[in-house]
Amino acid sequence: MEEKVLSKPTKSRIEFLKQLLNDDNLSTQEELVEKLEKSNFQVTQSTVSRDLRKLGAIRTFDSQGRTVYRLSTEVIPPVQSTSLASMVTSLKSNGSMIVIRTHPGSASLVGRYVDIHFSDEILGCIAGDDTVFVAPTSHAQIKNLLFKIEQSLNED
Repeated sequence: MEEKVLSKPTKSRIEFLKQLLNDDNLSTQEELVEKLEKSNFQVTQSTVSRDLRKLGAIRTFDSQGRTVYRLSTEVIPPVQSTSLASMVTSLKSNGSMIVIRTHPGSASLVGRYVDIHFSDEILGCIAGDDTVFVAPTSHAQIKNLLFKIEQSLNED
């Protein structure tokens, strides 16, 4: 019985993934796994997830309004706030922090939006899969900031 040996790809997996993020409009990690496997890279969704974190990839919108993976060094196109508003399920504050709940997979995009548009009023954001923690620069202004974030997300 003859053993079939896959030829070693000329590019590393990370370099190929970077190329996919720059060239394609892939919305899911499963799509990335499929493209990598078609190019003879043996990967799992967990491997792709770790690679995306390592590369600093983010989810953003393509020209058709779909969320896609991109490298974070790329200029982020203008985002329609109504699309962002549809990703948010709740905004709450406990007087010291703002918590934004989103649909699964949307927190990094919403967090990035808040980071960019409210950079003077926040220390920063931490985004998971469906939750964004926003640390304001001033606890005294937290109600005002919460209102401004909510208004910004809901603008037409």
